[in-house]
Amino acid sequence: MTEEEIVVSFALTRLDHANSELDLEDIAALVVRRLSPDQVLDLATRTLAARDELRGAVFESAVEHVLRTVLTARGPVD
Repeated sequence: MTEEEIVVSFALTRLDHANSELDLEDIAALVVRRLSPDQVLDLATRTLAARDELRGAVFESAVEHVLRTVLTARGPVD
């Protein structure tokens, strides 16, 4: 899954839940829940590689990668 695909998936998921009061991490978790196990593992691997760690919880690491990607794409907050 590319960074662009992550951002688009996040945006669509956020639109799907526009009336709810979900925070960004909750939306990222919804994105990860929709992925295949291989995609989740890939995202988790990217997070663990970026943090230079050998182990970590797969789901939480994948959510962290989605969140980091979206926040990086948003740029600095004014």
